[in-house]
This record gives sequence, C-alpha cells and structure tokens, in this order.
Amino acid sequence: MIELDQLSRRFGSIVAVDGVSLNVARGEVTGLLGPNGAGKTTTMRLATGYLHPTSGRARIDGIDVADNPVAARRRFGYLPEGAPLYPEMTPRGLLRFAAAIHGLNGRAARRGLGRVIERIGLSPVLDRPIGTLSKGFKRRTALAAALLHEPPALILDEPTDGLDPNQKHEVRGLIRELAPETAVIVSTHLLEEVETICTRAVVIANGRIVADETPGDLAARLPGNRLDDVFRLLTGGVDVAGNRAA
Repeated sequence: MIELDQLSRRFGSIVAVDGVSLNVARGEVTGLLGPNGAGKTTTMRLATGYLHPTSGRARIDGIDVADNPVAARRRFGYLPEGAPLYPEMTPRGLLRFAAAIHGLNGRAARRGLGRVIERIGLSPVLDRPIGTLSKGFKRRTALAAALLHEPPALILDEPTDGLDPNQKHEVRGLIRELAPETAVIVSTHLLEEVETICTRAVVIANGRIVADETPGDLAARLPGNRLDDVFRLLTGGVDVAGNRAA
C-alpha cells in the first residue's frame, strides 16, 4: 500500500535521506524511529509528495506520488509535523473544508464529519476558533482532517505530540482500531508508543534505515529486552556488538 523505493533527498551538500526503501501493507503499523535530524520527517514529506526526492520513487496503492499527486493524495491521510492549521477557522469549518476538497458532500460529508468528531473527541471545541485551542485540540483537529475521507493509508508524524496521557491512550486505541484495514506509518520519539501500537519498528539514523524488525525482535538484540538500549546503540554510532560503526 505504501512503497518507498530508494528515496533520497539532498539539501546542497547535506544528505537528509539516503536510499530509503520501505513497503508497508494493509494491517501493518510501522513505527519510524530515529533521533532528531535522522531524516524521519523528510522521509514522510517525500512519501506524501510534499517534498520532491533527489532520486527514488514513492507510491501509494500503486500510484506514483510525483507523477499523479492528486490521485495519490486521495489514497492517504497525512498528519504533518506541527499540524499547520487555519487559526481563524473552527474545527467544524475546517472539517467541512477538508470534506469538500476530498469530494465529499451531502450525506457522505455529514457521515464523515460525525464519525471523526466522535472518534477524535472534538465536540467540546467544534465552534471555537482553532487559534484559541490548546495544542492537544489543535493536534486532534489535524488528525480528524487526515482521517475524514477514510483513506487506506495513513502517514502520521508524531500523532500524539501535545496530548495528555488520556488523549494519547485514545489516539493509540484509534490507530489500533484502524490498523486491520489500513497501512500506517507512525513517526514517533516515544519508544513505549512503538511497543504499544506498532507491529514493526524501522530505525533511521543519518538518513538510512539501520533496523527493520518487530519491536520484540528489536528489543531482544540485547540482554534485558530494552528497546531504548537498542535504539541508543543503533543511532549513536555503535553497533550491538559494541563496535564503532563504519
């Protein structure tokens, strides 16, 4: 459903993403892990067509994101970093606007709005200006817009950023609920999030994939089965045998 084929992106002399290949099928929740500056967000922007690759291809449900961006965007929901929103709009207005962009109208639009408003818990703030909302409600509004058209692929950059523990629990439960019929990539700094909701853990360091395993198998690389210890070794320039990485 989500295919990344040797994606690379350079910014001048800086290589932000270096030959990333990744296939995510329906039913998979893939956690994209890496330290700050590892290339996670750039990879997601390349996957969704919001940034053009220096080389390589991204496809959503077989549709090339660069060659046919409108058709590809109908097939995925994207929650970007920072959740950029129109501060003067209300969540209700934004969701109606998103429904129109996706070609939903009449009964289909009403059904879609009702579903995501209930799932995401937006009822208390539906008619308040987005600019006045807390970070958590802004994040939830952006997530609702990504889910509105029931896409078969979801690309979520830090979906629980800014949410309180109860809200994080609800959003993680929602991702688990959607997972059987959806291909999901979740970028996160929270290792417990990977262990809680992800069926697969992909670790990126210096723009390259350095591990692609189940969270359990990844944690089992070291005694104690601690995912955070393995993460530090994989992203800190030292391999699991204690040798300095080449």
